[in-house]
Amino acid sequence: MSRHEEPSYVPDFVPGEVLTTLGVSKVVESGHQDYKLGDLVWGMTGCEEYTLITNLESHFKINHPELPLSYYTGVLGMPGLTAYAGFFDVAKPKKGDYVVVSAASGVVGQLAGQLAKISGCYVVGSAGSDEKVNLLKTKFGFDDAFNYKKEQDLNATLKRCFPEGIDIYFENVGGAMLDAVLLNMRLHGRVSVCGMISQYNLEQLEGVRNLFCIVAKRIRMEGFIVMDHYSNYRKFEEEMAGYLKEGKINYVEDVTEGIESFPTALIGLFYGRNVGKQLVAVARE
Repeated sequence: MSRHEEPSYVPDFVPGEVLTTLGVSKVVESGHQDYKLGDLVWGMTGCEEYTLITNLESHFKINHPELPLSYYTGVLGMPGLTAYAGFFDVAKPKKGDYVVVSAASGVVGQLAGQLAKISGCYVVGSAGSDEKVNLLKTKFGFDDAFNYKKEQDLNATLKRCFPEGIDIYFENVGGAMLDAVLLNMRLHGRVSVCGMISQYNLEQLEGVRNLFCIVAKRIRMEGFIVMDHYSNYRKFEEEMAGYLKEGKINYVEDVTEGIESFPTALIGLFYGRNVGKQLVAVARE
């Protein structure tokens, strides 16, 4: 079986069908007793101006319309819950832990890092431009950050940032970064595997050479899927809304206008062109 035939946790795209994505919608017609005209919801939707939703298992009514509705595609939606579940439920932080976050300026990374700071951890982020590194340190409150594209030796970079080693790695990229982090983990460190975006479009996946560190350092490495944590959504929503209103969490969005801009915005994600959550705004009355 080739890597392109291996099953994933989301269905393969079928050419000619409508792409699906996370979105915020207003109900314009409903045959469901729990959803009425004018209700605001977030969940999976088609990349189209109007869409028919038949599966409501992963849709939620919006409880805080006083906050920007776009937040429900990010900080108050699935990406926010991803950061929350991956950090608290999987990594299980302790105050004083040393934490590194890759793809740290993306929506999940920026939130995971800020939740780590709220938890009393020391946090370093990795990003792909000087602009993003500056955001991590000035807007998101990371203790330190580095541009991985400018670092010749990631192992040396991590030793400089974490002379005492790493307790938690919030993994978003895989490849060389994962390899270098494993060398710098402390005993009983935790790797919370959210994604590996550096590997998604490669014909030949990169190998990881330092896996024996998992044995020698008794590291726990665990992948997770956010849908498994949807039962905790309401608890998360209230907690995160509180952080936003108190100014404890900052959040950045990268917005393009019009349904026609969706393909360019999607492709840009894989080249790191976005700063923060990539959104496409489709205005409809």
